[in-house]
Amino acid sequence: MKKIVIVGANHAGTSAINTILDNSKDFEVTVFDANSNISFLGCGMALWIGNQIDGPEGLFYSNKALLESKGAKIYMETPVTHIDYDQKIVTGVTQSGEEIKAPYDQLILATGSQPIVPPIPGMTLENVQLVKLYQHADEVIKKLESPAIQNIAVVGAGYIGVELAEAFKRNGKNVTLIDIADTCLPVYYDTPFTDMMKQNLGDNGIKLAFGETVKAIEGDSKVERIITDKNQYDVEMVVMAIGFRPNNALGKDNLELFRNGAYLVDKHQRTSIKDVYAIGDCATVYDNSIEGTNYIALATNAVRSAIVAAHNVLGNDLESAGVQGSNGISIFDLKMVSTGMTHAKALSNGYEASFVDFEDYQKPEFIKEDNHKVKLRIVYDANTRRVLGAQMASKHDMSMGIHFFSLAIQQKLTVDQLALADLFFLPHFNKPYNYVTMAALSAK
Repeated sequence: MKKIVIVGANHAGTSAINTILDNSKDFEVTVFDANSNISFLGCGMALWIGNQIDGPEGLFYSNKALLESKGAKIYMETPVTHIDYDQKIVTGVTQSGEEIKAPYDQLILATGSQPIVPPIPGMTLENVQLVKLYQHADEVIKKLESPAIQNIAVVGAGYIGVELAEAFKRNGKNVTLIDIADTCLPVYYDTPFTDMMKQNLGDNGIKLAFGETVKAIEGDSKVERIITDKNQYDVEMVVMAIGFRPNNALGKDNLELFRNGAYLVDKHQRTSIKDVYAIGDCATVYDNSIEGTNYIALATNAVRSAIVAAHNVLGNDLESAGVQGSNGISIFDLKMVSTGMTHAKALSNGYEASFVDFEDYQKPEFIKEDNHKVKLRIVYDANTRRVLGAQMASKHDMSMGIHFFSLAIQQKLTVDQLALADLFFLPHFNKPYNYVTMAALSAK
């Protein structure tokens, strides 16, 4: 029986375990994970912190007992300390100090990512918080019960930072959102859309400190203030949400790496060493929008990459279809979704990129209830007319629409082909000349 070792059991690891064991009983699967829990949906962390769900229970979809019932051997709270890639042996150490050695025929690395910790003074003060694991969220929630914590600074205005800013505001806290950039969410959206979110955050009471660099966090033993290059803010908690980096500690000296340190993999999720695969946030993806290798850390990518690796381990030749980096966010009921490249990113990647903007109501104007305007931008190559990206924003839940554009990028469709796409009409749902058709027809 072939031996498979998987290092990491969150989204990517769990998906790999399930795919292997659901499709074959001919493999012995051994799993190591340093954490005490499996499958925590970090993307729902802000909902829990912001009291928008009853508790964390629904944020877990698997556990050790469930995976072991399928036949896997799971070692929780057992960090891997060494991998011998020549002898094909993984070594982990349990909480009690017992050393576990697991030989493998094939190895899957699903080690994920780690929060970026900036080298600034004051990071060790009490109430400086990271946000990644279940334990992080649980600690923050318990601290929010203290009346001493009324003012919170969130550092980083990407998705997680913006979501946490909303969550803390929903707890009745005074929130300052700090970022070195002059806006929020610039990785995913162009200026008209980031301006909408900035307005939305400000209108809902979030103090915006954009274009500021954090220099220090100060206090006696606990956080008392945060210092930027332009201002000082009196706060009792600082939450660092400036991003994540691939967790490559177990292979950085052995495997070929991408420019940001992620394991470089092909479309089969194979690394530079035979019989070693990498999946999820520790690995690269093939990005269809740029037609090349990229790093896009999303749970959806983690799950898909795990399915691809698992099937190849099983002996079923399966190649990734690539990704578009489709994503979304909902803050104070403003919903924004995007896929592919922004116009700014397309230009920076060397494309002669153009875009078309269109804004209209979701439904005919005679529909008076639950009818909101939708803002749409389609980014495309001015020469080939190929769709490169799309962005949408509305109070209406138009999120499923971004899948249409994601598939268009994957299939290399042109903006002109979108204009003639067969889109149905019914007043309950949309307009006869809807914003997708009208935007595509307007592309010059």
